[in-house]
Amino acid sequence: MADLAGNPVGNRAVVLGGSMAGLLAARVLSESYAEVLIVDRDKLIGVTTARRGVPQGRHVHGLLARGQQILEELFPGFTQRTIAAGVPTGDLGTLRWYFNGVRLKPRATGLLCVSAARPVLEAHVREGVQALPNVRFVEETDIAGLVATPEGDRVTGVRVQRHGGGAAEETIEADLVVDATGRGSRTPVWLEELGYERPEESQIKVNLTYTSGQFRLRDESILNGDLSINPVSSPSHPRGAFFSRIENGKSALSLTGVLGDAAPTDREGFMDFVKSLPVPDIYDVIKDAEPLDDLVAFKYPASVRRHYERLERFPERLLVLGDAACSFNPVYGQGMTVAALEALTLRDHLRRGVPDPKAFLTDISNVIEVPWGVSAGGDLAYEEVEAPRPPMVRIMNNYMAMLQASATRDGAITRTFMRVAGLVDSPQDLMSPDMMFRVIWNAKPDPQPSAPNWQASRPELAGRVPVPA
Repeated sequence: MADLAGNPVGNRAVVLGGSMAGLLAARVLSESYAEVLIVDRDKLIGVTTARRGVPQGRHVHGLLARGQQILEELFPGFTQRTIAAGVPTGDLGTLRWYFNGVRLKPRATGLLCVSAARPVLEAHVREGVQALPNVRFVEETDIAGLVATPEGDRVTGVRVQRHGGGAAEETIEADLVVDATGRGSRTPVWLEELGYERPEESQIKVNLTYTSGQFRLRDESILNGDLSINPVSSPSHPRGAFFSRIENGKSALSLTGVLGDAAPTDREGFMDFVKSLPVPDIYDVIKDAEPLDDLVAFKYPASVRRHYERLERFPERLLVLGDAACSFNPVYGQGMTVAALEALTLRDHLRRGVPDPKAFLTDISNVIEVPWGVSAGGDLAYEEVEAPRPPMVRIMNNYMAMLQASATRDGAITRTFMRVAGLVDSPQDLMSPDMMFRVIWNAKPDPQPSAPNWQASRPELAGRVPVPA
């Protein structure tokens, strides 16, 4: 805020969307604009539960390590405040990670995992934004469209309509408009209305389903101090799960199904799905747990990347970021962290003056490239996913399968893998000479345990485990 009085970039910036991407954009915009408005259709202030505008809000979310670091940079003391509020933390490399039914060998990474429910994490970030004197929330307001110059070459504001009977549409003038409305963004439509082309899209149709609920464990000692248990889905074991201790003594569990498979939302069907996981750990933990809410499902048909950087023309004073630019398969936990990285990119552009949209969209495309490659490559490991597979994708998927198998025997591989997955270190670190030597040295035939192996010693489960579709 110190530079604002001496050299403001503009008078008013309007952020469309008040979720994580919008909040982080508002945080960096507050350094350069006299006033920042955040417009959202939901009520935001004081909300700590899932919102209608964030349908995935009730499911387990991952804030990657780089995301946690950026939140600490933008909101100093953020991590300690969340811990003081009852949010548990742990080292990313010592969680219980299972790939292909085998646990990765734990190894400390020095990276912190902040384990909060998405609405709670978002509320902590929102409190930090609310504390900024030049940021204001425009809640329960629909976004009707953009306002532009007659030539359509520059956006000058946004048309909105507040909820409530008889409210008239109004225009909010702005020196900059930032679209952070998520995967349902209407910017492609608005561009057409202004005489521009829509961006090209890349899609990877994985047909993911989350089914989730919160629990209170009868005895947390069964976890042996672990923060989470994550049998990650893979082509050999397509059913997966994310179990995490979260704030205030609660735990959250999200079961994942791909390619049309889905865990039921009735208790018996849900538990049957838990029993079909490749390891017994989660069943052992929640079989006697107290349910705290109704089970809920969320469908995610496809990852979508909008290639705004390829457009030859784009209106001035309009930016796009977050899921509005690229929506990742949520099992990789990348969305919030990529939005945080894009916020830092926005800050860099603001420090040079009014952002040039084409330059900004090119730069965030570079931010998106690595995480998109990780999630797209992982999804393309499923042969049923229909999408082109360049030879390099097949080579990398084969190498990653070998690396994950080797990480079950060598904690140094786990450490590097988790630091790269956390978007802290470069993917090139996975292919350094030392790492490749470790991977090859530890590459042995994987025992490939399956759910029936551990269930064979559990008479109470006999005949009750559904076969994945």
